This record gives sequence, structure tokens and C-alpha cells, in this order.
Amino acid sequence: MLSIGRYRVERRLGAGAFATVWLASDDALEAPVAIKVLAENWAHHADVRARFEQEAQILRRADSERLVRVHDYGELPDGRPYQVMTYADGGTLADRLAAGPMSVREALRTAADIARAAGDLHDAGVLHRDLKPSNVLFGTVRGVERVLVADLGLAKAIAYASGFTVVAGTPGYMAPEQLRPGGGLDVRADVHAIGALAYQMLTARTPDGPAVAPSRVRPGVARQVDRVVLRALAPRRDRRFPTAAALAEALDEAASPAPRRRHLSAGLVALAGLPLLTGSVPFDQPAAGWVRVADSTGAVSLAVPRGWAAELRDQGWDRAAVGLPAGHAPGLTVMADPAHAFDEYARGPRVFAGTTTNLAAATLPVHVRCAREPDRPVDIGGRSGSVTRWTGCAGTSISYSEVRLGDAYVQVKQDTGPDLTDRILGTVQS
Repeated sequence: MLSIGRYRVERRLGAGAFATVWLASDDALEAPVAIKVLAENWAHHADVRARFEQEAQILRRADSERLVRVHDYGELPDGRPYQVMTYADGGTLADRLAAGPMSVREALRTAADIARAAGDLHDAGVLHRDLKPSNVLFGTVRGVERVLVADLGLAKAIAYASGFTVVAGTPGYMAPEQLRPGGGLDVRADVHAIGALAYQMLTARTPDGPAVAPSRVRPGVARQVDRVVLRALAPRRDRRFPTAAALAEALDEAASPAPRRRHLSAGLVALAGLPLLTGSVPFDQPAAGWVRVADSTGAVSLAVPRGWAAELRDQGWDRAAVGLPAGHAPGLTVMADPAHAFDEYARGPRVFAGTTTNLAAATLPVHVRCAREPDRPVDIGGRSGSVTRWTGCAGTSISYSEVRLGDAYVQVKQDTGPDLTDRILGTVQS
């Protein structure tokens, strides 16, 4: 049985240009470990070997739960050095992106965690210079999944960043100044890479050339998210976030937007002076226990089951979310679980309704981890439109209905029970 030092090798995890990583068992401590072994053809190159050793030293010195930790360092009988590291049992970000874009909230939270990991490196006086999906791992720390940044083979001391003379990094993630020998780097090079990772997690593509807003690629992404990501990707570094910590804070805020909200009381039956249900509803009256909600202007209202109405966000919307020219319009979102309201595949129903013109030209959201049913026409209260329904989302009972109805765009997210889309549409006033 193959062994590396005192570690029993189980299988190969992966290989790159400079090293191979093996899964092994530390039998003494009864724990899995990852062992990175420098490739034989590079083991006798003094500069590559020194870089390999420096990576282990940096990780050891930074000693952060957000970075892969080095537990041991040694040399094989043939002279190849190896590092014994944290085993990340959740795979890589590259693995997860192979399935398509992530939910907006998950993408922003992951990007924020990467930014905090980069901040720990920066606090230790080091630039990563090669943040990319294959270098972002997911591991379990004390029972909680954490982002772990790895592969510091190109990391360099910030103190010497102004003197870098060799172009290093991965195209698609490198800041413009990294493409120029002697361009003078600082922490904002890593900020740019994190912006590129956030962009890819949101859109499933890297921002080649001047980046367009993520919402242009993926309708439904909020303008606040566009602003954060595009600032991180600014070609001029003086226009980016000054630190990775500042970027992490902005990503956290974008993941948990806090517009003016109304918390709906359990005894609420109507809002904004509107009746519970209108007489124009072309369906049987919904069962008792539905409530009507309206936006802050009174221009949009609808009714939902009372259990769906834990919180109302009623300050309107930006029509750019569905690919139309940017502009604020009346709109509202009502939800059952505010903590996970905008996580695409989290449990909890949610309804959005907003008014707009030229709705036929809109690009409605695509739910890549759901099955699309055939579009169907609807005619409700004299208003015609169409419904696109997505079901079985991420292998769950979650579904989405994307609706054009007259001058209203409506999105209905459900996770249990019969489809209530048409009943809700019958209560929409705009």
C-alpha cells in the first residue's frame, strides 16, 4: 500500500502543472488529510521548489480557518517535497459551477467568504494573485461548511508587490495591472479576482473584456448586486473597493438587502384600505385566511395565503431586472421566510408583482436547476398574458411561475401544496 511519510494514501484527488494532490489517512489521529506533492519534473528546479516551500510557510503563518491549513511538511525518498494539508471534503468551487450558476444569495455569501479569506492573507502581508474556482474549496470546520482558499503557489509578499516583473495569474480573473510586468500590485488585484468569481457564480461566465452588469446576463439580479460586482471589477484600481474586507461587507449587504419593510401581523386582513378580495376575481373566492397587500403607492396589490405574508417589501423595483431599460416602477414582494427570501432554492413561498410597459420585450428569469413546463396563455379579468412554470427545482418540490399579465410582471415561488398561481393572478390589481 502506497504511503507518504506516515500517511496512508487512499486515492488521487487531482493534479496540476506543478503538483499532485492525494487523499490520505492519518492513522495516528484517525483523520483524513490532503497531501500535495511537487511534480518530479519540477522537484529539482530551485525557484519552483522554493515557491512550494514558501506556500507552506505562508499558510502556516496566516493560520486562518478560512485558508487551507498545513499540518506537516516533508520530503519523499526521491527528493520531492510534500505538504500535508486540510482535506476539503466539499470539493471545489469549480465543481459546483459545473452545474451552472449559483443562487444569487449563495453566490454573494460565497464571494464574501472568499473576500474574508483574502483579507486574512492580506493581514498576514501576502497577496494571493491567483484566486479562481479551482483554488476555492469547501470544507467542514466544527460541523459547519466553510470556504477555504488554497493554492498559494503565486502568492507574494505585499511589501515587494511594486517590484513584480513577471506576469502571473489566470486569464479571466487577473486585474489589468497584473497583465503588465512591473504594473505594481496591491490588495486590489485580489479584489478584482473576487469580483470575477462573484460574476461567474452569478452568470456562469467570466467577465471577459469590459464587464456588463450581471443583471444583463441574468435577469432578476438586483441593481445593488450589479453595483458591488462592477465596482470590484473596475479596470482602474482606484475605483475598486480599497480592501477585501470592504468588499466582503458590501457583498453581505447586497445578499441581505434591507429596504423599508412592513411586518404583517397575524391578525391582518387588509392593507392600504383595500378589501380582502375584489369582486372581479374570475375564480372561486379563496378560502378564508388570505390577506391583500399593496405597495407603498397603492398602485399594485394582490392577495396571498396568510401564512405567506410574514413580511412585505413595497418600495418598487427596477425594470432592468427583466432586461428592460432601467427605471423605477411600483412593485412589491411578499414572503413567508425573510431570512431566506431570495435564496432561489430555499424553502418558503414568495410572490413578486411589479408594473411596467413593453412587457412583451422583457426577458424573464431562467431557473437552470428546474424543469420547464410548456408556456400557457392566461386571460384573467380581461387581461391576457402567459405563464411559464418551472418545477422540481434542485430536486425539491419548489416551483416558480414567471408571468406576463397585462402591464404586470408576476413571479410566484411555491414549495408545497397545489399550484396557486392562477388564484393569485386573479387578485392582482395594477
